[in-house]
Amino acid sequence: LKIMQFFLDKIEANPDDPVYAHFELVPDHLPEALKETIAKFPPGALQFEIGIQSFNPEVQTLVSRRQDNDKAADNIRWLTTQSHAHLHVDLIAGLPGEDVASFARGFDHLVSLKPHEIQFGILKRLRGTPIIRHTPEFGMVYDPYAPYTILANKDVDFPAMQRLVRFARYWDLVANSGRFANTIERMLGDSPFENFMAFSDWIYTKTDATHRIALEKLAKLVAEWLQVQGMSRLDATELVASDYAGRVDSPAEKQAPTVVAPVRQARHLAA
Repeated sequence: LKIMQFFLDKIEANPDDPVYAHFELVPDHLPEALKETIAKFPPGALQFEIGIQSFNPEVQTLVSRRQDNDKAADNIRWLTTQSHAHLHVDLIAGLPGEDVASFARGFDHLVSLKPHEIQFGILKRLRGTPIIRHTPEFGMVYDPYAPYTILANKDVDFPAMQRLVRFARYWDLVANSGRFANTIERMLGDSPFENFMAFSDWIYTKTDATHRIALEKLAKLVAEWLQVQGMSRLDATELVASDYAGRVDSPAEKQAPTVVAPVRQARHLAA
């Protein structure tokens, strides 16, 4: 709290010399005094990294994570509606005891809370961490080379894990990038995980690529997917254009000169 107040005092004392403060936040711990301070930060000045990992209580117990899920959700909801903080919230696929259906439920729940970015992580076996103790019971298979990413476990086989890996990459390109702020809501609909997984499978079949997809090509593919889903060509093109046409490519030109948020965060700020 004192460190946060230091930055807030700096902003108030020197509004022409802005800062961008970046903190980690425990999701289920947001006391009133901290809320009062957070609410005072102007747009484009504050970011929180919030680690959820999983909303499944049984999985949380297995990975020794104590978390009040209801309180965590309430706090994320408060931050998105009552503050200007940019939220970067993580979920991790491949945890012991969590199958794809459980992960999907957690993902849909997190999407409903509307954080600016959902970091879709894939479990990695860090040396010396307690996760190693679950290897025999849950059939955890890791890549033998750094960063030792999970390849499969007894609940998620290798092909399913690869689908999740691709989902994570496309999610970063389309949703987290801030380049498709209007379009992503239409893509997700009432079943965010299911609908985006369908897009992920389709775009991978279409391109056989998860990297080196030029932005212009990505925009055309997103518009094509909307048409596959039943939208008219004109409506799909106009929707993607509302995000893509120039505005998202030059956020620095659109933001106020006193905002120093990184480019990606600035896109979300402008959305």
